[in-house]
Amino acid sequence: MDEDVKMATLVDPINAYSFLYPVELPGKKFTFKWVESRKPERYSSAAPLSPDARQRIVSERVDMIHNIVISVSIGPPNSRFPPSKDKSKWDPKDVADWILAEKSSLKVTTGQRMTESSVLDAHSSDVDGEPYWYYEYLVRKSPTQSAPEPNLFRHNVACTAERDGYLYSLNASTLSKQWESMGPSLQKTVASFHLLPPTENYVPPYKDPWRFW
Repeated sequence: MDEDVKMATLVDPINAYSFLYPVELPGKKFTFKWVESRKPERYSSAAPLSPDARQRIVSERVDMIHNIVISVSIGPPNSRFPPSKDKSKWDPKDVADWILAEKSSLKVTTGQRMTESSVLDAHSSDVDGEPYWYYEYLVRKSPTQSAPEPNLFRHNVACTAERDGYLYSLNASTLSKQWESMGPSLQKTVASFHLLPPTENYVPPYKDPWRFW
């Protein structure tokens, strides 16, 4: 893993989480060009990303020049998940499959549809006594004018944690052909994802769940 990367911290007090994101690779004289496409906002006012309005992106930053996206989404488990109320027994692959199943009906930022995904790895780790689930997967995207190749894949790494009956997921992705150079930085981002102790600014997802303002 490339240790030579400068990171910055994002703290979202509304949803009580934080993570690091890469800003520069000094050794390669490379600078990320981030745009905050969705500023952190409460779950109830975040734009619904599926017809049932369950999964919602509460923050997102995009480097359009280098085709990198980092987003945080929140949503409740559906009726088929989880199989056990004891989250320490949840299988990491099941968590990954559930999150991806929820996303499969979503339109992604570019207006394309996620057409196919395959999980490469899934594991869990204990963070401050709470289970965090980490997974890596590929998504095949529909060809576009700017990327006409029929087998265009996005390489994704993600982390999910549970609080108050809701799943908080950070997802970082780039094109597969850029993974070798960008992947280590995105893996650091995912590894840094952390739910924070709520402050007075915290708005739980279940508060005013159908309020869109």
